[in-house]
Parts: sequence; structure tokens; C-alpha cells
Amino acid sequence: MASPQLTLDVLCVGAGFAGIFELYHLRSLGYSVKVFEAAEDIGGVWWHNCYPGARVDSIVPVYEFSDEKVWADWSWSEKYPDWKELRRYFQHVDEKLDIRKDIVFNRRVTSAKWNADEDKWLVTSQDGSVVSARFFILCVGNNSKIYIPDIPGLDRFRGSCHHTARWPQAGLDLQNKRVAVIGTGASGVQVVQDVGPRAAQLTVYQRTPNIAFPMRQKSIDEDTSKKMKAEVYNMVYRRRRQTLGGHAYDLYPKNSCDATAEERLLFYEDMWNTIGGIQLVAASYKDIRLNQKANDELYNFWRSKVLERVRSPRLQETLAPEVPPHPVGAKRPSLEVSYFETFNLPNVDLVDLTQNPIVGVTSNGILTNDGREREFDVIVLATGFDAMSGGITQIDIEGTDGISIFDKWTKSVRTYLGMMTANFPNMFFIYGPGAPTALSNGPTCIEVQGEWINTCIKNMMDEGLTRIEPLPEAEEEWQKSVFESMSGGLYDAPTSVFLGRNIPGKVSEPQIYVGGIPKYTEMCWKKIHNGYEGFSRTALK
Repeated sequence: MASPQLTLDVLCVGAGFAGIFELYHLRSLGYSVKVFEAAEDIGGVWWHNCYPGARVDSIVPVYEFSDEKVWADWSWSEKYPDWKELRRYFQHVDEKLDIRKDIVFNRRVTSAKWNADEDKWLVTSQDGSVVSARFFILCVGNNSKIYIPDIPGLDRFRGSCHHTARWPQAGLDLQNKRVAVIGTGASGVQVVQDVGPRAAQLTVYQRTPNIAFPMRQKSIDEDTSKKMKAEVYNMVYRRRRQTLGGHAYDLYPKNSCDATAEERLLFYEDMWNTIGGIQLVAASYKDIRLNQKANDELYNFWRSKVLERVRSPRLQETLAPEVPPHPVGAKRPSLEVSYFETFNLPNVDLVDLTQNPIVGVTSNGILTNDGREREFDVIVLATGFDAMSGGITQIDIEGTDGISIFDKWTKSVRTYLGMMTANFPNMFFIYGPGAPTALSNGPTCIEVQGEWINTCIKNMMDEGLTRIEPLPEAEEEWQKSVFESMSGGLYDAPTSVFLGRNIPGKVSEPQIYVGGIPKYTEMCWKKIHNGYEGFSRTALK
């Protein structure tokens, strides 16, 4: 094994919400901690996601750290901040918590191997440097490995071609350009509504219609911000741990079938016109993801609203088909402001890839199955991520049995409590597979998991223990819990990220625990209270 140039108590990978949380709190406990970040600054996805229209889909103050040292003198300007404001927020976090001094930027971790002689990880970076760490925490999130479909000829295109999550930091002038957007997920929706009014020509290539909800964006003035801090901020942070999705709101405590038709319609109208956002699912009737009839009724309500906004009968059926592409909420809902109206513009067109697939990319544009070649100046790949597990498996991490995390999870993505996996001792991960990831508000899940991991590490250090790992049988039991949490719900979408189906060849199985933040939190802490049930903990012999 290579000799390490640095020895640490804890090494974290990634300087987004999770990496910053872990660095600050573990350092406060007196441990030597560093964060390695592949990008040139903090922010995680909010460093990479600077594409046109990029904006968060969770409201503030739900989407931020709950530490009063951070929020006391920070004010947001909008209910849903854009990427620029989120970057300013992370700079503010750095000023308050002094984190930058312990982050190494432009340091991409490429591999890790367990040193059984010392019960430590040897972690190698792209520059060849090697670090030894007692604990190895992967804070890479669920959207760090981009996915680019295997489109023939993509490398031949002579114009500009960028994935949304690898957008040029200096920006890209799209004014009066011929633009193609491949993909209509969350980033595709945001790009389309931003670029449509200013492009010379915008062509959108859609695989699956997006059941996008209205954002209902609002500005926040300074007086409102001060009032919110004084009256509700602390309550919001407590409340978000009590709700299914880690937000400040929860499911409506009534089944759809128990309401009259008039009651349901008025309920949806109020939600649609005054609230909008993810709440249309996350604060809807409590059986909305359990009852097909209730789900269909919400879809039909949504469809009626979209049909009012789209003029072309062809586009009406393509954007909002009579038969739902999947149950509402089977994917994390995307939010929009003017997405559907954008397709009324004379310079905007939509290609339905289920009817007219892409044959390949030429030097000048995109060729489809109908034989037509459309020419473009810019191709935007809004094609998503190898989510949940991809950010972890792209690092060559070798387990104690000699099997890599990639090879292990290729067969089945198995974890224990969504934070560890068998045969990889002292390795934790946050906001990854097997946890309430993606269905939950990010900062809520991150703080819940981070607190558990930090308690675990402190207990290990205090007791002089050097190794902790899940037992295989405990991992099997947790996988059953993950499967059972999703088994009764309407999550069966053909391209579901929740099931790993958006990536060709990836095993199709539940990737996240959907039983909710409160139950998840209780289950995790119960393992500690029961003497680290399901774990093996030892000291170096």
C-alpha cells in the first residue's frame, strides 16, 4: 500500500450541505477533519448547477441549515432561491462557520482501500496524493454522477453541447441561438421556460411528459424575513423533522375517497392557485400515493389545468396525455412558472421521442427517425443523473472481501440504515441509497443522518473502538424495510429514479426508504439505543 501523506480522524468527500455539516460538527468535537471537493468552490450541486433557470424546488427556510449562527443574519429574497442566491448563501455559511480552511478544492477522490492492519482507509485522489483516515464519509449526494445517453455521433457536433450539471461557469449566450433541449425532467423544464422566449429556435426532445406543478414564486422583503425569523424559523426546523418528507407541511389527514367531489375540487383549486409546489403531492390527501383512483383524479385535475394553457391539440396530448405516463408522485414533482405557455411560442417545437426517436447527432444538429435533420447552435443535455448510488460507485472503493462497491451494488444496492454497507467498515454515506433521499427535503435528511453518524463516531472514539461495520443479516433486514416501505405505494414509473430505471442496465429495485423522516429517525436511533444493533464494533488487536 502507498504511504499516506496525511493522517486524519475523518475524511469527507464533497463540500455541499452534507460535507459542510459534517466538517463543522466533527471538527467541533475536536477531531482532525478534512473535506476533499472536486470543484473549485463550496456548494455541491449549487456549484455545478448554474444552467439557465436553475432554481431549488423546496421553499426557504426549509431548505437551509437550522443553525441559528447561520440564519440569524441571512435573508432570502425569494421563496424559491435561484442558483446565484444559493451560492451567496454558501459563502455566508463559510463566513459564519469558517469551513473553507479545512476544504481542499480541485481534489477528486478516485479510489479507497481498507487497511486492516490499522483499521483505516487509504484514500487516493486524482493527483496521486494518498490520505489515511479512521472514518471515511461520502457526502457526494444523490445527483453527482451525470448521465449522458449513448447517442450516436454526439462527439461530432460542432456547436456547443453541455449537460445541465456541467454548464460553463462563465455562462453561455443563448440569445437568438438555435437550441435543442434533450430531456424534460426538472432541469429540462427550467431551461425550456428560461430559454424559450429568447432563443431564435428552441426544440425540445421529450421522452416522458413531466407532471410539473406551478411554483407560485414569491419575493421576500427584509421586513417579512425579520418577522419570519422572530416568529417561525425555530418552529419550522422542529416541524420539518415531524413530517413525512422533511418539509414544514405534511399530508392532509383525510383520504380522498372520504371527501365529496365538490370538496376535493375546491381543495385542489386552493392548493393549485394559492400554494402550488411539491405540496400538491406532499400536502395532498393522505392516500394520494396509495389509491389509484385518488391518484388518477389528481392527474385529471392537473391535466385540465395544462390543457387550458397549451393551444395546440397535438401539444396538449403530448405534454398532458389522457393516459398518465406514471402515477402522480412516482417521481419527485418538478416545478414550473411558464413551462407550458412556452410551447405556444412560434419559435418553440416539441419532438415526442416515443414516436420519433433520435437516430443520431450530426456535425450540425440532430437527426430523428422521420429522416429530418434539425440544425442547432447549442445542444442542452437535460438527461439527469445516475442517482442515489452513482456518486458513490464512480469512486473505486474496495471492500474487505476484495469486491468493489460498484460490483457489489451492480447486483443490488444494499445498505444498512441508508448510511453504511456490509464489508465497508468505518465508511458512511449521506443522502444516498436506502435513506429518505430524493423524496425528502435535502437539508432535513442530511442533518438527521449527520447527527446519527457523528454520535456513532464519537461513541467509537470515546470507547477506544477502531472499527464498525454492518452485519450482512442486518443489511438484508434493512433492504426488506426499504422494499416494504415502497411496496404498497404508487411508485411504478417506467423511468423512475426511485427505482433506478432511468439508467439502462441498472438493477430495477427500490432505491430509497419512503416510510418518512420521523419513522426513519426513530428506527436509526433505536439501533444505537439497543447497543448498536446490527453492527459489529471492535478495537484494533
